[in-house]
Amino acid sequence: MMTVRELIRQTEKQLEEQGKDIQVAKVWFYHLANKEPHELYLMMDEEVDEVVLTSFQDGINEYLKGRPIQYIKGVENFFGRDFIVNQDVLIPRYETEELVEHILYAIDDYFEDLDHINLCDVGTGSGAIAVSLKCEEPRLKVWATDISHKALETAKKNAEHNGAKITFMQGDMVQPLIDAGIKVDIFVSNPPYIPSQQEIESVVKDHEPHVALFGGQDGLYFYRQIFNSVEAILKDKAVLAFEMGYDQKEDMEKEVKHYFPDYPFEILKDINGKDRMLFIYKNISKK
Repeated sequence: MMTVRELIRQTEKQLEEQGKDIQVAKVWFYHLANKEPHELYLMMDEEVDEVVLTSFQDGINEYLKGRPIQYIKGVENFFGRDFIVNQDVLIPRYETEELVEHILYAIDDYFEDLDHINLCDVGTGSGAIAVSLKCEEPRLKVWATDISHKALETAKKNAEHNGAKITFMQGDMVQPLIDAGIKVDIFVSNPPYIPSQQEIESVVKDHEPHVALFGGQDGLYFYRQIFNSVEAILKDKAVLAFEMGYDQKEDMEKEVKHYFPDYPFEILKDINGKDRMLFIYKNISKK
């Protein structure tokens, strides 16, 4: 029988030869073995169980055919928690963790005196943003919307798995919240922002839901849709937080100034120095 070390090395070589991420070998193995990454090194000289070996090889073959490893695992870690992911939802990205972090900072800066804070997450997908925020900040009352029934089913499972009480609503962007007469202190959205003609990696284009990726000709279609209607659900004092494309700063600034001429806003950089987050402040002096 092959040892864990031999299997990992053999697979890393195979992945490297085909231009794939060699880290997938370890990631996939410790997922199957139900071990933490650091525990893998303690079992390198152990023989690989036949059942695990078969599952491992099947998964690697799927990955080599182009399927994302996150969908093969069926889970992805986000903000320290595991989230179910499948073909119905976008895979949560590391950059979005930074959006969650900055929203938590905004809560501390602008809403520290409130016992209850209303927040909505529009276009929730897997529910990663809504669930993470609710788990991190118990004062939040959270609504999450999505147009996809299948995405909401996944998001509900993720909320239940992580012990987050969230009200899910199906519908187009802000409309379900308007219909229900809901008012929020914090509005959050990570809408589709890739321009429809932009070339993207096949592993993304061929597997992740297009409805969660593409945002019209210039990528800003859904932002305009939100900007045009969001005032109806905002309290007198509110923060709006968005993820955006790193190359959309100038176009986004024009749109914000058009729709919210009286509100201060800022575009924040991510850890790599790219413009990735938009924050708009309604009746709030930006700190």
